Order: sequence, then structure tokens, then C-alpha cells
Amino acid sequence: MDDQEAVEAQALRVVNELFPHALGALLGGSAAQGRATPASDLDVAVLLPDSDTSRREVIRHDGRIVELFLNTLADVPEFFAWDRARRRGTVLFVYDQGLPLADPHGHVARTRQLARSVLASGPPPLTDAEWQHGRYALTCFLDDLGDTPPADRYEQLSLADQVLRLAADLVTAHHRAWTGIGKWLPRRLLIADPTLGTALLNGHRAVSEHADPAPLAAAVKQALDLVGGPLMEGYVHRWRA
Repeated sequence: MDDQEAVEAQALRVVNELFPHALGALLGGSAAQGRATPASDLDVAVLLPDSDTSRREVIRHDGRIVELFLNTLADVPEFFAWDRARRRGTVLFVYDQGLPLADPHGHVARTRQLARSVLASGPPPLTDAEWQHGRYALTCFLDDLGDTPPADRYEQLSLADQVLRLAADLVTAHHRAWTGIGKWLPRRLLIADPTLGTALLNGHRAVSEHADPAPLAAAVKQALDLVGGPLMEGYVHRWRA
């Protein structure tokens, strides 16, 4: 048995041992693409009968961390709508790109079709208030980054992280593309806008490696120009809509 077969067999054992009543399951993440390392966790989506409850669990099985995405059939449409509203589509992509482990009644295949339909519609557009808040927050953090002396490395690095995250959210929203967090932030950003995404990521690296915020500031100004420009004075945030 090769490494990939061993990973798939372990994922199936998790389902069979912990969820013998499951209606189907699939393996997602890097493990489904054959890129798992011995330290990689397993992302396993499990469809459950409606007598169970939808939830997310993290367990350890045979020494490996397993992230379980558990959904009842009745909850799937509402859950997918919630996942889309976050603009990250985490579980939607698990179903879209995952590897079926068990599907005796065709529920996994139908759920994958639904996930792909939702993904094809793209993430929801930002509201006017969300656009304004994003521009305002990014402008503020960019100004703070420019004012922070290179000697204050802790503050400079923290600000660079905030600037990259906010810029990535606005750029992906501008392109009606999915965003991400963690390792998925650069991946989704580069898919949405390879040129500007590369500039933002290289700018972040320049702050990290050389304490130089200028390349990141230049890339962020390009990002702001895409979405209406910097915003400070005149910004209003109402407590209630």
C-alpha cells in the first residue's frame, strides 16, 4: 500500500469507526490531492442522517489530527449558504475538490453538485458599508505602517500582516473571487489577481526580511485605487443600520 492509499484507508477507518450510520463521506484538503505529509491533518467531510446534528469536530486518530466537517442532509443547503456568505467557501471547496470515500446512496455526488453550483455563483458582493469600512481600515493601517520606525519591528510586522489581510480581502472582493485565511490567503489572492497579488506578497516579504514598507505601500495604493481610493475623513460608521 503506497502513502496515498494509506491516507485514504485511514480516513475511511475514521468514518467507519466513528460514524457507522454515515450516509457518505469524502476526503478533502492536501490529502485528497496526494500532497499530504506524515504530519498533515486530514479534512474529512461526513454526511449524516437528519437524526444527527451538524457540527465540526477535531480528533486525533492513530496519531494524526483529523478535522471533521459533519453535516446532516437537511442542513446542507443552509450551511453552504452560510459558507458562501463568509466569502471563503471552506467546506464548499472540500466538496468540490474532495475525494469520495463512500457514497452508497449517491448523497455525496448530489452534495458535490450543489457545492459546485454555489461556488459557480461566486462569493456575495460587499455592501456599500463593507466597502467603505474596508477602505477606511486599510488606509488607517497603511498610514500607521508608514509612520512606524523600522526599529519598532514588532509593531511594523503586526501592521504589515493587517495591511496584507485587508488588501487581500478588498482585491478578491473587487474581482468577485473567493478569499482565504492562513495559507489560503496567498493562494486565493494570486488566483484573483496574479500581478497585484504578487506585488502585495512581495511587499509583505520586504517588510518581513528588510524592514522596508515602501514596496507594500506602493502595492496597497494600487489596491485602494481599484476600489475607490483611500478613505479617512468623511468616513461614518453607524452603530445601527
